[in-house]
Amino acid sequence: MQANEGKALEASVDGTSYARIPLKTRVIMPGDDLDAVITEYAKDAVQPGDLLFVTEKIVAITQGRSYRLDEIEPRPLARFLSRYVVRTSYGIGLGMPETMEMALRECGTLRILFAAGVSVITKAFGRSGDFYRIAGDKARAIDGPTKNTIPPYNEAVVLGPKNPREVAARLQRLLGGALDVAVVDINDIGGNILGSTLDKAGERRLVQILGDNPLGQATQSTPMGIVRAV
Repeated sequence: MQANEGKALEASVDGTSYARIPLKTRVIMPGDDLDAVITEYAKDAVQPGDLLFVTEKIVAITQGRSYRLDEIEPRPLARFLSRYVVRTSYGIGLGMPETMEMALRECGTLRILFAAGVSVITKAFGRSGDFYRIAGDKARAIDGPTKNTIPPYNEAVVLGPKNPREVAARLQRLLGGALDVAVVDINDIGGNILGSTLDKAGERRLVQILGDNPLGQATQSTPMGIVRAV
């Protein structure tokens, strides 16, 4: 098993070492069945006591929550607000009209406007991050295309997954119940557990274990992986 470029296969948290095992797959497409994908690529790889982590993106794609850019008609408000979004090194976020339009649809216009207004005020006092704290996980999980995104998603917007906690529980049952499952949103500047079979302490520990984003963010095609205590 090889790590993604620049990533280590092990991490240590609170004195315990964990193997992080990326699972390489084909490109997951709309219309694919998530249970079938997990069975194909993960069922023979996991062991009792493991944790399987699955990126929110493939969960959302298999739920029909990816949209081609030419399917999205941004309203003037989306074009206006997207100009003021800070673009990060790992992704465009809501910094393009199409992703902002989908945030307005997902979260509601009033919530996005309120989040934007508060963010403008608090940024003036040197505080950052309030936009996404107020807009919530639905806004934070929206993925837009980047230059390294695998086709066809280099011309698409992918929303966050529906019911991620229920998805994690279903996948746990599918794999026999002797391991935990988490749906994660991990990138090079942080992470968030959208739903899992863990308790809150376990979710916080998982964020630490995956803190350096062992799956990568570009063309690795490793949308899931295993955490195993060693």
